[in-house]
Amino acid sequence: MQLSTEFWLQLLTYACSFAAVYGRLMVRIQVLEQKMDKHNNLVERVYQLEASEKNAHQRIDELREEMLR
Repeated sequence: MQLSTEFWLQLLTYACSFAAVYGRLMVRIQVLEQKMDKHNNLVERVYQLEASEKNAHQRIDELREEMLR
């Protein structure tokens, strides 16, 4: 069974197409991972900010009570 030149050319074309699509997909995944990292960092910072705000409000309430005595 002899495979024609056209078969090998078509197989090469499919392989190149697959490689191009795979490469674009991997780049897109990396971009999405970077965006996710930024989002996760923001969520952590907001959580810390909320905890700090809670402590500040508690301290303000304590000072207010001391002033009213």
